[in-house]
Amino acid sequence: MALFETDDVRINYEISGDGPPVLLIAPGGLNSNISMWAMSPWNPIDQLHSDFTVIAMDQRNSGGSYGPISATHGWNDHMADQLGLLDHLNVDQAHFLGMCIGGPYIANIMKQAPERVLSAVLLQPVGIDNENRDDFWDISTPFTQNLAATTHPDVSAEAFESYIQNMWGGDFLLTATAEDVAAMQTQMLILMGDDNYHPEWTSRQMAELAPNAELLERWKDPSAVPQAHDAIMAFLTANS
Repeated sequence: MALFETDDVRINYEISGDGPPVLLIAPGGLNSNISMWAMSPWNPIDQLHSDFTVIAMDQRNSGGSYGPISATHGWNDHMADQLGLLDHLNVDQAHFLGMCIGGPYIANIMKQAPERVLSAVLLQPVGIDNENRDDFWDISTPFTQNLAATTHPDVSAEAFESYIQNMWGGDFLLTATAEDVAAMQTQMLILMGDDNYHPEWTSRQMAELAPNAELLERWKDPSAVPQAHDAIMAFLTANS
């Protein structure tokens, strides 16, 4: 483990392996941290380090990372952490591989800083609509309540609510509209979601809209994981 610190932000990260860099953005909603990868059907930390330099990080205020929270904080502050870590490591371009909330995090980077992205692998990206929006609020409220009781006792309840709204108040992919995705030229491999937080429609719509995207429908069943592994390895190698 190592720390990247700038101003009042502290980012916990770990590096393993050797080769083209891959920045991992873990699942877990706002509690996105390195330990969450151990619960994934396919763990990129274990599977990629023989061929790639794997950079895993805890997002701010999760795991060993810390950052301020205010009524104005949101996706772009997290993006600053992610790109700031790459700058700290002198990495100009990297593959980005994210699961769950990693989808909108990476979409934000592909939209605003596409020159930093060699390719993107998105495992069951989050998608939001009026059917599941309340569910994201439900899982985020205990997270912010814990921060209020521990590391952020001076942040008001109103500021926490505004932060949650900034993160989950959008539509579709949260950080990118359908028009944004259609304009993205990044090579993408999308592994389809299939539940309430990671709807199938999000993965399919992204794959249909993005001009250089391919969709892998089956990947989480134990019998499908080896083929998914081969597909990810071939995709990253081809785009390195």
